[in-house]
Amino acid sequence: MAKKQRIGVLTAGGDCPGLNAVIRGVVKASMSHYNMEVYGIEDGFQGLLDNRVKKMDWSDVSGILTRGGTILGTSNIANPFRVPVKNEKGEIEFIDRSDDVAKYVQELKLDTIVSIGGDGTMAMSRLMSQKGIRIVGVPKTIDNDIWGTDITFGFDTAMATATDAIDKIHTTAMSHHRVMIIEVMGRYAGWLALEAGIAGGGDVILLPELPYDMSKICKFVKRRSGEGKGFSIIVVSEGAKPKGGDVVVQKIIKESTDPVRLGGIGMKVANDIENNTGLECRVTVLGHLQRGGTPTAFDRILATRFGVKAAELCHNGVGGVMVAVRGRDIVAVPLSDVGGKMRLVEEHHPLIDVAKSVGTCMG
Repeated sequence: MAKKQRIGVLTAGGDCPGLNAVIRGVVKASMSHYNMEVYGIEDGFQGLLDNRVKKMDWSDVSGILTRGGTILGTSNIANPFRVPVKNEKGEIEFIDRSDDVAKYVQELKLDTIVSIGGDGTMAMSRLMSQKGIRIVGVPKTIDNDIWGTDITFGFDTAMATATDAIDKIHTTAMSHHRVMIIEVMGRYAGWLALEAGIAGGGDVILLPELPYDMSKICKFVKRRSGEGKGFSIIVVSEGAKPKGGDVVVQKIIKESTDPVRLGGIGMKVANDIENNTGLECRVTVLGHLQRGGTPTAFDRILATRFGVKAAELCHNGVGGVMVAVRGRDIVAVPLSDVGGKMRLVEEHHPLIDVAKSVGTCMG
């Protein structure tokens, strides 16, 4: 009798809607279709550092399809190659414990690990695969910036959340005749600002990929005001920056896999507009609201397809790959092609042309 395969599943990096749907897809397909055992790894790679792994069964994934977050927990700090420890002076140093993780995976007799996460997680997964661990990656992020896939799960839900917020802000902007600035997430990719901005009817959309000219923005909103349009809606990505300037950094977390935390560009834009035009501005930072809530039907379906494909790849002994959407198909792409790259908005992307065609100022 063939040995029953064992696979592990973890969620790493920032949370987003649809994580539970992937876990459910992996567990159910693995158990019912491929007769494999599934072990849940708690809090991303931290669970492999702390030996926190538990066997999963059908009841663990019952009723989780519609839930946001992740039942396994996650961490955007845990990195087996860069574990923070305090030295004798109380200072933080970093050590490599990847060999410990590889040894623990062998002790658990895991044939494959399904690693669900963003670009940082995929980069770590690639390095761990070089340690002899068979890994199948699943792309997750509300930023939609992972190279190699047409879209990531979580993005559609975050876009819908941001669009709903813009819709609500429209009414107060009209009532008070103000310039309303909505700062959305996205890091260094402008997908969320671009698509939510178009869907929400943003008058100005500012993206990281297109450094803005404040004089053009001020001229645009003043012209709208002079034409009797008593308000303007500006959707700005947290990674946006002025021409010749740099991004606004909220804080630095040294022990994190992604130490730079962006934030504050909305307030900068508001202050610059007020100082140059005299128009009253208000800022809304959507923040982690975009990460939470029930995943949309689109994200539930995509996440389930990803999970089922990951289980299939595990069963077939395929590793060192990430599942991805290419057109209508779910395919596998090499992790070596994914790590260290970002999927950004091209300068002449069709959606930018669409936004400009309906009179949107891109800064």
